[in-house]
Amino acid sequence: MLQNLYESLDKKYTEMVDIRRYLHQHPEVSFKEYKTAEYISNFYKNLGIEVRTNVGGNGVVAKIHGNKPGPTVALRADFDALPIQDEKDVPYKSTVPGVMHACGHDGHTATLLVLAKTLHEMKEQLAGTVVLIHQHAEEFAPGGAISMIEDGCLEGVDVVFGTHLWATTPTGSIEYRVGPIMAAADRFEVKIQGSGGHGAHPHTTKDAVVIGSQLVMNLQQIVSRRVDPVESAVVSIGSFVAENPFNVIADSVKLGGTVRTFSEDVRDQIEHEIERIVKGTCIAADSTYSYAFHRGYPAVVNHKEQTDFLVKAAENVPGVTNVTETAPQMGGEDFAYYLQHVPGTFFFTGAKPADVTEAYPHHHPKFDIDEKAMLIAAKTLGSATLNYLSVAKSEEATV
Repeated sequence: MLQNLYESLDKKYTEMVDIRRYLHQHPEVSFKEYKTAEYISNFYKNLGIEVRTNVGGNGVVAKIHGNKPGPTVALRADFDALPIQDEKDVPYKSTVPGVMHACGHDGHTATLLVLAKTLHEMKEQLAGTVVLIHQHAEEFAPGGAISMIEDGCLEGVDVVFGTHLWATTPTGSIEYRVGPIMAAADRFEVKIQGSGGHGAHPHTTKDAVVIGSQLVMNLQQIVSRRVDPVESAVVSIGSFVAENPFNVIADSVKLGGTVRTFSEDVRDQIEHEIERIVKGTCIAADSTYSYAFHRGYPAVVNHKEQTDFLVKAAENVPGVTNVTETAPQMGGEDFAYYLQHVPGTFFFTGAKPADVTEAYPHHHPKFDIDEKAMLIAAKTLGSATLNYLSVAKSEEATV
């Protein structure tokens, strides 16, 4: 059955590319993916596959019922784009000003749609059910996963698999990890209120820019001096705003940053440490502050049994040249929520464009992928699905 899957996917590769390029030309940002959701649902309706729309928002969930009873496997792909101007010089460049698929979600969607079409053609041989989760709004917290789960997308699901096309990793590579593979992604905001004045008379002011600058340096001590060295964490300031004329000392400044962690204990610790340092810095400067910490996605924590299962499946997939355990990534992903509800695993599929020494990273205006990686991703997800259904069927027969 696996050979039939591979051969069928090979024949549909051109269709997969066409879908991806259409979506790349017509991107929509998080929570506004109305036409993309309609495109996905129409694809399933035209195949006669059961589909539910407006799941938790713009989410789409389709189901393929095998000819025989068995377990339920869920596969997930996201489909939102980013507010970035596409700077690539390619025929399939985004036609929407200021919006592009700069993270591969168009490829994820094309991969899952064509895989679903192939599995639908094989449904008479399937013992179980395959749930296709097309998720909106992965790029912007609170994301679409939570609302889709609340709306029942995981009801009856026994295992969930997902992949991310990874443009900085060579095509042919499958990277996995047992346990945490992507970090919790939080953000924070600080406003420091000093007392402004003329630039010629700094002694009469409480310079918010100087206070804010001191705060930035103080915050760097959290990871280096407060967090256990065996733990991984990041505290980064990404925004520092104090707009004033050149000869005016600012009375206030706003800072924004991100925190990345894997441990919930370290996550709690850093949230507390940031405010402690903000408070101390402002007390020393006789100024006041406001502080807000916004929790984003939790860490993506893969389950061992399902990860081991995926690895065995990937090792025999045509086109896969390397299956390796990867180091944890500091990027965030709301696939984490699915793994909090059902066992499963999330992995990276290498998608580095051919003939480039160094690929443009995710969220870059010139981001692109090797489209052949979609075929490898489809075969890997399909292989894991068929193997899981087959193993469950065999175990049931021996009972």
